[in-house]
Amino acid sequence: MHGLGADGHDFEPIVSELELPETLTVRFVFPHAPMRPVTINRGSVMRAWYDVVGDGSEDTAGIRASQARVEALIAREKARAFSAARIVLAGFSQGGAMALHTGLRHPERLGGIIALSCYLPLGDTLAVEASPANRDVPIFMAHGTDDPLIPLHRARRSRDKLTELGYRVTWREYPMPHSVCGDEVDDLSAWLCGVLGEKGEAR
Repeated sequence: MHGLGADGHDFEPIVSELELPETLTVRFVFPHAPMRPVTINRGSVMRAWYDVVGDGSEDTAGIRASQARVEALIAREKARAFSAARIVLAGFSQGGAMALHTGLRHPERLGGIIALSCYLPLGDTLAVEASPANRDVPIFMAHGTDDPLIPLHRARRSRDKLTELGYRVTWREYPMPHSVCGDEVDDLSAWLCGVLGEKGEAR
């Protein structure tokens, strides 16, 4: 899932960059967030999974509405014979926040969660809303040490919150701003192979 103001095409190039082995059959899905006014950008209408106000408050309604959208995507993939246990939710920035929010609440065990350059939204409700099925879901979190949009300390707090709740978090930091780098893609590729299995099929 893409970040604020981008669209589903934003991360299509990463498919070839991951250089996953041919023995690993994977289907990539790149959804588009809905168009909506974004408060922090003076009400400009753009693709966003939820509104960003900028005063520390969270758009609970928007986050939960996008959660329903992601759940619908999971259901669609399951209808195509992909089991939930072979589905990995992934996202960057807002998309990563949605991957964490939705994945940790999903009622069926997922294959994994990838959360890049993001934070844990609605963290105060996670303890009571978390799905027992995903208590041990593998999580890959990565962040840039020079991120000016989502400060590193905010991402670290999210990581710490997850580990305190008992989640398995693979954490990586890279010398980069709010972006993705080559070393990160390499680490992500290795993690995906470990989660999905080099010779398994993503279904």
